[in-house]
Amino acid sequence: MAPKKVLVVLTSHDKIDKINKPSGWYLPEFAHPWKVLSDKNVEFTVVSPKGGAAPLDPSSVELFKQDPVSVSFLENQKSLWENTLPLKQFIGRSGDFDALFYPGGHGPMFDLVDDADSIKLIEEFYSAGKVVAAVCHGTIALVNAKQGNGEPLLKGKEVTGFTNAEEEAVQLTSAMPFLLEDRVKAVGANFVQTDAFGNKVVVDGTLITGQNPASATELGEAIAKAIAA
Repeated sequence: MAPKKVLVVLTSHDKIDKINKPSGWYLPEFAHPWKVLSDKNVEFTVVSPKGGAAPLDPSSVELFKQDPVSVSFLENQKSLWENTLPLKQFIGRSGDFDALFYPGGHGPMFDLVDDADSIKLIEEFYSAGKVVAAVCHGTIALVNAKQGNGEPLLKGKEVTGFTNAEEEAVQLTSAMPFLLEDRVKAVGANFVQTDAFGNKVVVDGTLITGQNPASATELGEAIAKAIAA
């Protein structure tokens, strides 16, 4: 049987603009799903809006320096994020993949939220019945996507992502252009959550979302289960 294939979209945005704080994508939110899925021989293609090196949030490296999965990923898989392909090259190619996946980090709040090519990818994958998955701030990439009838893709869906309480806890509420939880609710989704920084993964049809870094492993397992059929 041919291996399953996942298209991963990373942010190209490297800072939180208002406070000029280095940011990007968040290490464990890619590392843990990658470990779960690569152990099942899933193949990965990694893209970003600009292509080339996708910025890794340095704070996530520091905070997860005691996490063996994140450390191993950082040391051994750099080619995945240092040589990303331009995501626009993959529009029209949903048939080549089994799932589309958006790791988080604060970067997506600034670029992927309204990236036209990314939105086209999401709409294409979803309409083709493929898995569309996101974790933490990665969920923001989904809010402007539409269903075939023109309604928001997330309308009426159960969805999770980084919560207002979690943003407040990391003291970045005022530095954000908007809050993820607010935007998800604004498009008519049923935003669900557990306690701050607890593990929460929600599966609604082919849509799979995780709340935060603690949810990354279970999110990977949910993607693996969904594409195994």
